[in-house]
Amino acid sequence: MVRPTCSVVVCMLLLTGCTASYVGPQVRTGEAAYNMIPAPSADQIAREYTIGPLDTLDIAMFNEPAVSSKGIPVDAVGNVALPLIGRVRASGMTATDLATSLEKLYDRYYVKPQITVVVTSSVSQHVTVQGDVMEPGVYEFRGTTTLLDTVSLAKGESPNAKLREVIVIRYVDGKRMAAAFDLTRIRSGIDPDPAILGRDVIIVGHSNSKQAWNDLLKAAPLLNVFAQF
Repeated sequence: MVRPTCSVVVCMLLLTGCTASYVGPQVRTGEAAYNMIPAPSADQIAREYTIGPLDTLDIAMFNEPAVSSKGIPVDAVGNVALPLIGRVRASGMTATDLATSLEKLYDRYYVKPQITVVVTSSVSQHVTVQGDVMEPGVYEFRGTTTLLDTVSLAKGESPNAKLREVIVIRYVDGKRMAAAFDLTRIRSGIDPDPAILGRDVIIVGHSNSKQAWNDLLKAAPLLNVFAQF
């Protein structure tokens, strides 16, 4: 009777791990992927966050607590309701732009008002991270972020992640589009790090070969004993 040895089991496990997840024709790769989801430009990186519907703001006027408030919600159409001046458009503006606009509006009531605006919650800027990451979920971000940054929000990839197959799903002109990126090449500086937008979905692929190898390592003590009989 032939007894299996560790080397035989290794070969069997590696063979079972050769089947990788398939990137279908609907998923763009290579240059086509970057045409759809490019790396952030210098202007994007420097650009201040733009306020969106359902965000929450802290608005304060220097030495005027009566018109200073925390946790002011931006409504679904992008407006905020404020003392004396009523509803004001906030969506599409940066915090700095909104503060300047409010200073002009309050100028009729106060002498040289000094206003600060802080975005405390950015509901409109969420990204979903799924697949082989340590903590899948929905994450909030502000300003400009990238694929590497987004994977880091999910505490990084799992041991069985297929880093050469990371999918980004995005709605472009009302159509659901997908692009595949190689996280290994991005980390090595070979490929640029694509920009991620609010409501994007990132799916980190699963590597069957890594799974097989990790399963083998966990079973190694038992296999060594088994091979000696």
